[in-house]
Amino acid sequence: MNRREFLSAGAAGLAMSTMGGYVAGADQKPLRVGLIGTGWYGKSDLLRLIQVSPVAVVSLCDVDQKMLAEAGEIVASRQKSKKVPRLYHDYREMLKEKDLDIVEIATPDHWHALAMIAAVESGADIYVQKPISVDIAEGAAMLAAARKHGRVVQVGTQRRSTPHLVEAKKFINDGRLGKIGHVEIYCYYHMRASGNPPDEKPPANLDYDLWTGPAPMRPYCKWDHPRGWRAFMEYGNGIVGDMAVHMFDMTRWMMGLGWPKSVSSTGGIFVDKKSKANISDTQTATFVFDDLNVVWNHRTWGDPSNPSVHPWGARFYGDKGTLTANVMGYDFKAGREKIHKDVTYEFEQYPEDRTEKDLERQCAPAIRHHMLNLLENIQSRGKPVADIEQGHISTASCILANMSMKLAGRELFWDAKKGQVKNDDEANKLLARPYREPYKHPGVEGS
Repeated sequence: MNRREFLSAGAAGLAMSTMGGYVAGADQKPLRVGLIGTGWYGKSDLLRLIQVSPVAVVSLCDVDQKMLAEAGEIVASRQKSKKVPRLYHDYREMLKEKDLDIVEIATPDHWHALAMIAAVESGADIYVQKPISVDIAEGAAMLAAARKHGRVVQVGTQRRSTPHLVEAKKFINDGRLGKIGHVEIYCYYHMRASGNPPDEKPPANLDYDLWTGPAPMRPYCKWDHPRGWRAFMEYGNGIVGDMAVHMFDMTRWMMGLGWPKSVSSTGGIFVDKKSKANISDTQTATFVFDDLNVVWNHRTWGDPSNPSVHPWGARFYGDKGTLTANVMGYDFKAGREKIHKDVTYEFEQYPEDRTEKDLERQCAPAIRHHMLNLLENIQSRGKPVADIEQGHISTASCILANMSMKLAGRELFWDAKKGQVKNDDEANKLLARPYREPYKHPGVEGS
């Protein structure tokens, strides 16, 4: 049975009603999966997919040969077939096979756009990590490619699939908060890298030129790979691009919001000026909607504003009640009524969560539900809960915040139909970053 026959086999169907898993009919072959970027979250996402569906992971790709080999062994130990997937150095070689039903993209942010567009062109459906892009033109090109090729694309903004947050959303849906006039979103983790590691020769197992790809070529230091690259704006959008995108996206989902009317932001490196990191350590951004401001704050130094509350989350203020929501649980308060809910870990159903290296255990249920939602929409050819359009809106809005900060805090009024900032040529020049040769920007004509 080929891929099209599999997806159209409605009579056999696929069981999706419980967390017991995604069960294919007896005559159906497992979906074939490939992963581009086998680091921390690539493996975390892929292993959650294996938990809920009898997929066949047939291809892995990474520019780090050591990381790639280790991922192959881990996947073989966890998937039903016990087979080591095919291992690729270059995702373009992997996609030439054109035999993948799902491609997961978990590279550093600066590689998301090119890999995702190539994967949809190869005929695969997609799970792409957030933020979807490093500039707004990339995100628009990714959305256009997904629609042109009719691909289902789920973005890794898994707060939309977090069980306790799905429950918390009902307080808003049912009007229990009343009129919501203000939302605070925030992160006070001390997560900005400190220090000045020396420039050095990249390790032999890493193809640093290919790792850099379309980004500017910087001298290598140990922060670049693995997991430290978010210290540099060359590869992403700092803490706004990493952490604000989750909470801003969660807020939009909970409240049914689209594009903000305008975005403004101020901040910079106010405290830790000695670090090699070039991302902000302090930043405030305001996203303006009708009768509502959503305000982001991050600070990578000092104490959180409220030490009793989890340092990464959102607080919704209504005229009847208040809702605090984060990855660890939620708190609803209206008058004397107080309701608290903690995250559910699901260790009994998935005992491997207890021991899996580097897994954010509190996020595992959310990833599983997110994967199930992707699989359901692959079958129905519908739009998943974190469809690429929603990912583009949340990503681009956060990028606008960084653009505003770069432009001395200027308020940027967004024209969603034109995909431009209104009456601001200087801002519109920042919608697409320059690409390093020979790479061509997918959102810039003639590049």
